[in-house]
Amino acid sequence: MAMGTGTAVAMEAADVTLMHGDLLRVADTIKMSRLTVRNIKQNLFWALAYNSVGIPIAAAGLLAPWVAGAAMAFSSVSVVLNALRLQRVKLRD
Repeated sequence: MAMGTGTAVAMEAADVTLMHGDLLRVADTIKMSRLTVRNIKQNLFWALAYNSVGIPIAAAGLLAPWVAGAAMAFSSVSVVLNALRLQRVKLRD
């Protein structure tokens, strides 16, 4: 971890660079990283569930192509909307 006010070498070598040089932001960074990992797991779970149900139904011909396309578009939009929830996380100012 490096401070944004540090040397370029330190910032390059660090996994995380705190741009404001405030150690209190470390807690915010950890909180956001945990929420991001949780969000990724949610998105992967729902994508796997959708595809494990939808693909066999579509392959069997039980679903019209336009319905399958619309469902796939809905799936993509829902993943993006779920990821956008991270923007509403309250962090320190």
